[in-house]
Amino acid sequence: MLDVKTAQSVGEIDQQWVMGTYLRQAPLFVRGEGARLYDSEGKEYLDFIAGVAVCSIGHCHPRLVDAISRQAATLMHVSNLYLTEPQAKLAEKLCAISGMDKVFYVNSGAEAVETSIKIARKHAQTRSIEEPEIIAFHGAFHGRSMGALSATAQPKYQDPFKPLLPGFRYVDPNDARALNEAFNANTCAVLVEPIQGESGVRPINPLILHEARALCDKHGALLILDEIQCGMGRTGRWFVCQKLGIAPDLMTVAKGLGGGFPIGACLARGEVADLLKPGEHGSTFGGNALACTAALAVIETIEQENLLVSAERVGHELQSGLKKLTAAGLPISQVRGAGLLIGIGLTRPIAKAVCKAALERGLLVNPVGEDTIRMAPPLIITERDVAQAMDILQAAFSAVSD
Repeated sequence: MLDVKTAQSVGEIDQQWVMGTYLRQAPLFVRGEGARLYDSEGKEYLDFIAGVAVCSIGHCHPRLVDAISRQAATLMHVSNLYLTEPQAKLAEKLCAISGMDKVFYVNSGAEAVETSIKIARKHAQTRSIEEPEIIAFHGAFHGRSMGALSATAQPKYQDPFKPLLPGFRYVDPNDARALNEAFNANTCAVLVEPIQGESGVRPINPLILHEARALCDKHGALLILDEIQCGMGRTGRWFVCQKLGIAPDLMTVAKGLGGGFPIGACLARGEVADLLKPGEHGSTFGGNALACTAALAVIETIEQENLLVSAERVGHELQSGLKKLTAAGLPISQVRGAGLLIGIGLTRPIAKAVCKAALERGLLVNPVGEDTIRMAPPLIITERDVAQAMDILQAAFSAVSD
């Protein structure tokens, strides 16, 4: 436990030396275990955001800690010019659980999206398309690097960094006609989040996703699914596309893949899996032995602890609890999402205030916009955790209303 003076000192150091791109909140977290975090004063918090869908098997899971420790004591990194067993084994495992054919490793979701954009453009060259266009959807969030940002059709993210990368066309995520009309001779890909996370946990209509697959097949374009936030078991299947029966050409994953350790990947299927040649793309740290070992441990833990089934079951319990709060008169207009990725739509713009009140009472959730609260807890949470979260959330709403 750190004393108050030390905690204040950390905040002062952070403010002086770390770029101010994040709105820091009060707790200084020093330890995590399971679905709980502990701050510098020893206070316990129930973590229902998991580092924004990252800590998929909770904090400091013994299997993950052991795997990382053993690998760190053996080999952490060599150049990608050489083979390592963890990298090969993880690629095999990822393809087995996803139905994809090959993997390119990166360190984050944005890098995975950048890789998918490069592959789509390379594929366009094989079709003699000189000015390729990628169709993306309003409300999506694909990352903050320039290519991923250019695919993110939200002015609040894009405007400070214009001019953007050219070659993107945006359509309404629920307008099949607009999607059809957006296709032209230059269309090389459609990039879509099956569940839009940062815009309020908004699932795309499955009919739109199936239409996107059909249109890509018709026009020879690629379907790219961004499963960075919604994938890796969060909805009760490894990936949302499996629930919907849709096979993408490219798929991006990250966040929950490493369980808290930085790793991402772009998965490819069919002919596009072999498009990139030596020297055309690379990553210094992508696929390092330590990260791949961590990801393997995460996948094995999800399998051995049957967390896919648990995510769906406990997710139903969570949605049921939220609907009971709605029936009790709380200002909740809608409960969206699937499994353990939930967006709570509010009737008033009080999301930030409610999340702050919940934090003060020992529950981590986060606002996405003024009128939505997001929950993305670890896949290990139990019905008892859900009951505790509902009690705290109800108290937080009451505090804001008083």
